[in-house]
Amino acid sequence: MPKDFVLDLFESTGAYLRGHFRLTSGLHSGEYLQCALVLAVPHYAEQLGRDLASKLRPLFNGRNPDLVVSPALGGIIIGHEVARAFGVRAFFAEREPGSNEMTLRRGFVVQPGEHAVVIEDVVTTGGSTKEVMTLLEKAGATVMAAGSIIDRSGGAIDLGVPRTALVQMNPKTYDPAECPLCRAGIPLSKPGSRQA
Repeated sequence: MPKDFVLDLFESTGAYLRGHFRLTSGLHSGEYLQCALVLAVPHYAEQLGRDLASKLRPLFNGRNPDLVVSPALGGIIIGHEVARAFGVRAFFAEREPGSNEMTLRRGFVVQPGEHAVVIEDVVTTGGSTKEVMTLLEKAGATVMAAGSIIDRSGGAIDLGVPRTALVQMNPKTYDPAECPLCRAGIPLSKPGSRQA
């Protein structure tokens, strides 16, 4: 799926937002990609999952993963669709209530020696992906690769494993203390799933 087609999906579903946003990373930006609006259309979600799986497959040296794990909440749908494309289980990690630590709940169990792929909707700093990778490694799994629909870092993030995205972007982000959008008095919005 070409980059322009993916971005056209975001535009046509109203998922490419412009304004003043607080990202999950804590940084501010004038652009926000609300993947949930694109993934709410099952056909689009399935297509994006198949395309992301196709981009990941060459990174595996001929070995299929045993499972796909995504951080909740944003990565659940795309992780499920990538897992469907690979024909494997789809788990999601979530934050323990009252904690910022990622954990597997709901009966999800990773077996030592399993090979996993970590899938997100949008990556900015890679923080959530790294947390899921740490969780999997502690469980004895091998993280083969990571993937996302959108990479807001322009490919700059190093997770220590191969990684890919359907679209690489490099929109401007700002430290809140130096944000020109704040100085201009533009109202701040936090559209993501994590409110911390």
